[in-house]
Amino acid sequence: MGVEVPFLDVGAAVAELRAELDQACARVLDSGWFILGREGQAFEAEFAAYVGTKYCVGVGNGLEALHLILRAAGIGPGDEVIVPANTYIATWLAVTYCGARPKPVEPVERTYNLDPERIEAALTPRTKAILPVHLYGQPAEMEAIHRLAGERGLLVVEDAAQAHGARYRGRRVGGLGRAAGWSFYPSKNLGALGDAGAVTTDDEQLAEKIRALRNYGSRQKYHNLYKGFNSRLDELQAAVLRAKLPHLDEWNARRARLARLYLEQLAETPLLLPLIPEGIEPVWHLFVVRAPDRDALQAHLRQEGIETLIHYPIPPHLQPAYQDLGLPPGSLPITERIHREVLSLPIGPHLSEAQVLRVCAAIRAFYHLPPAEVP
Repeated sequence: MGVEVPFLDVGAAVAELRAELDQACARVLDSGWFILGREGQAFEAEFAAYVGTKYCVGVGNGLEALHLILRAAGIGPGDEVIVPANTYIATWLAVTYCGARPKPVEPVERTYNLDPERIEAALTPRTKAILPVHLYGQPAEMEAIHRLAGERGLLVVEDAAQAHGARYRGRRVGGLGRAAGWSFYPSKNLGALGDAGAVTTDDEQLAEKIRALRNYGSRQKYHNLYKGFNSRLDELQAAVLRAKLPHLDEWNARRARLARLYLEQLAETPLLLPLIPEGIEPVWHLFVVRAPDRDALQAHLRQEGIETLIHYPIPPHLQPAYQDLGLPPGSLPITERIHREVLSLPIGPHLSEAQVLRVCAAIRAFYHLPPAEVP
């Protein structure tokens, strides 16, 4: 059977906004200016206002956003940065790019996010920063993280790559640390038509240094203050993001409606469903369940024409890239158990309720449960 319920329909987002996207691209083509121009400046202002920060700096992608924040803040060789053990490898790579060492800490098992109660045991005199990830679109426990960071004088940087629009105790993520790194990869809640990223911050000095670092270390052409990089948000992607940004909250609301339907329809199944702590407003970048029989369930859903993904099959500490850290299988048991059991179900602003109900019916059938009542 072919795919009848796709994991995410990126093309549908383009179709819904085709006229606006065509106009955005036409503006750039007509301008004749393709790098560091008016579209990028306008998007930076609009996204900063959306997040609630003073500054936004457009960069090439989410990994470079995090890397440039850490580098601009002075993180370098000999330093350690607390990172979630349970995350995509890009979070760790940003630390490595600075010459520093990622120090993984296990998550809260039910929320999958960095466990503040485990951070203190991982601190050493070399620890300089904490890098929480708002994984799957759900904010990390920032209040407890800030309390510990304040006591130890540590930098807090948010990885907000999956959490566009999410709120923590009434405030949008992206303004809850010294700075935040964002990805606008096409599958994100706010996605470009290629690679793109940004930094948000209230720190003017940090923002200005990142502006220089992204552009070969230069504020003025041919005058280089730093050994910089080429990591610039191009005008076409900025224009696309400007067209999509006004629709982000509505698209997130559609995701939330589908998530509620999943939670209702799957409540009787053996699956471990997402837990949303009080004061947290996720944006459901992913809807992740856990099942000890994950592989069999995924195979069943595939046979039913339902596409699912695994985020992520191999944790960073078990990747060949990080064998030098000396963390063998069994060293981070919570993370390893999560990675063996997680399954991401289809979700997105262009998935229909009927498609979600079909997914739920197939899961209930796998567990020999009768069909649930249809709302």
